[in-house]
Amino acid sequence: MEQTASAANGSCPSDGVLTRRVVVANQLGLHARPAGVLAQEAQKFASEIYLDCQGQKVDAKSILDVLTLAAGQGARLELKASGEDAEAALDRIETLFKERFGEGK
Repeated sequence: MEQTASAANGSCPSDGVLTRRVVVANQLGLHARPAGVLAQEAQKFASEIYLDCQGQKVDAKSILDVLTLAAGQGARLELKASGEDAEAALDRIETLFKERFGEGK
């Protein structure tokens, strides 16, 4: 998992959007259960949080939006957040991806 340089050094880019790249490691991809976990966690933050997959940008706080990505195992996503708690939001969501949303495979 990597961060863009602007987010990695703790400063905000000029547009105020922090970005990180993640990979879907779950064997079944970003299916209903992990999409639900992602949306629930994203809703805990005041910042706007988006997922971008091959140019399709969706609201990470909406399970239905996340499911429309149909992101399978190995899909590369870009997390984008802006707002007062954007860095904390990206930290939490990146951790979910690293931990495979609590799924073993």
